Amino acid sequence: MGKVAVVTGGTRGIGFGIVKELFEQGFLVACLGRSLNENIEKLIESSDGRIKFIPSDISSINQIEQSVDAVTDAFGRIDILVNNAGVAPKERKDLLETTPESFDFLIDTNLKGTFFMTQKVANVMIQQDNQYFPPKIINISSMSAYTSSVSRGEYCISKAGISMITTLFADKLSSYGIFVYEIRPGIIKTDMTAKVSEKYDQAIEGGLLPIKRWGTPEDIAGVVSLLCSPKMTYSTGDAINVDGGYHIRRL
Repeated sequence: MGKVAVVTGGTRGIGFGIVKELFEQGFLVACLGRSLNENIEKLIESSDGRIKFIPSDISSINQIEQSVDAVTDAFGRIDILVNNAGVAPKERKDLLETTPESFDFLIDTNLKGTFFMTQKVANVMIQQDNQYFPPKIINISSMSAYTSSVSRGEYCISKAGISMITTLFADKLSSYGIFVYEIRPGIIKTDMTAKVSEKYDQAIEGGLLPIKRWGTPEDIAGVVSLLCSPKMTYSTGDAINVDGGYHIRRL
């Protein structure tokens, strides 16, 4: 049995890029998501059983429990967890008009779901034999973890919370030899950003980013792959910006 990676929200966008990359790196991959699509179906069909789709909505604690149990039933262990699943507001609204319904929708998936998925998988990792490979948990947050966007405040709050989830679990799990990291994507070309592509095209052209292009899911997946290296065992709790240099303060 090979090394096993779990990727939440793995059927499209950044998650799909991560599933593809880890599969190509030799991992067995459990792809968690709400529904299948043509791209992930083709990849699964070509994987000779090395990628399995497991239906899961991480806003439901019961579905988190069931999906992680399904992973261990299928593969026997979990070496990597990539917490990628996330949602954006259904409608962008000014901070003074944000609704409780939208706030709960964002928090239930992005923050609460990430916390309890991490908790469930961490307990699996603690109980298994890890002498051959150090387990890793990688949280995909966002530049919105530290960047104000007053038309989607609930999204920013949910991503800032993921930064603290990273810190807390990095601290707690270090004594078990489990390492936790955070990746903060910038402006990434996905379905989620398609509606605001013109806005970001203009901002990038206008000099918003030192590296003047959109990011891609492959940019994020490449960093996930690096963090999964067994050679990386003396750092934990780190946040890595994959944002074209957006985080650099410039005059």
